[in-house]
Amino acid sequence: MLEIDAQVMAPVLADLVEQVAEQAGAGTTRVVDLGAGTGVGTVALARRLPDAEVVAVDRAPAMLARVLTAARVAGVGDRVRTLEADLGQGWPDTGEVDLVWASSSLHEVPDPAAVLRRAADVLAPGGSVAVVEMDTLPRFLPDDLGRGRPGLEVRCHDVLARAGWNSYQDWTPYLAAVGLEVSRHRHVLETQPQADLLVRYARAFLQRIRDYVGQHLPAEDLAVLDVLLGSGPESLESRGDLALQASRTLWLATRPPGVRR
Repeated sequence: MLEIDAQVMAPVLADLVEQVAEQAGAGTTRVVDLGAGTGVGTVALARRLPDAEVVAVDRAPAMLARVLTAARVAGVGDRVRTLEADLGQGWPDTGEVDLVWASSSLHEVPDPAAVLRRAADVLAPGGSVAVVEMDTLPRFLPDDLGRGRPGLEVRCHDVLARAGWNSYQDWTPYLAAVGLEVSRHRHVLETQPQADLLVRYARAFLQRIRDYVGQHLPAEDLAVLDVLLGSGPESLESRGDLALQASRTLWLATRPPGVRR
């Protein structure tokens, strides 16, 4: 799911990294990627900031192994290192940092305010913290599927919202509280992925949520969802009306030059 999402959202990631890199500046020498996952952000930052060492932090050794593989394949392995750490247990030993990047990870830690305080503590004067979150869960389906009651996807998202899926704070006051100057930006996916990639993404997401929403949807809705996830003539692969709606929000927070905590 993470790897497909990275392929689909590549244009948005490129916009985000470009904006963050412009703010960070050419003198950036150390970047920390919090909750690095499969290393998509790590690699993108290493490519865009050729003088920087990028430290990928994650609590899962399997993810960190993926990061190193992705970095080697991308030709930036010599500037990427990993740190196995659980941010719920404290800040890892990163030394002073020019840029902290946290994409879809900050809301996963038990005390994000504490993480941001420590990020600010290690941030060099003029350094930045970039926090990225998924605005809403991705949308794929037309409102009227030609089967069942219109609005199936909206009802699925309502179920997930009530359960706290993709729940996160407005990070502006958190970042301002640690002395950083904050701006907020929204980046929308403006180009549709190729049809086969779009179908793979829709299937991966709907399959992932099926078991949970299935416990809360009416039987009619669940039956329609299972038809979409099946292999028959009304499956996702057989439809020609899928369209992706997706976006990301970036909080870009900077310590003014000459100001140190």
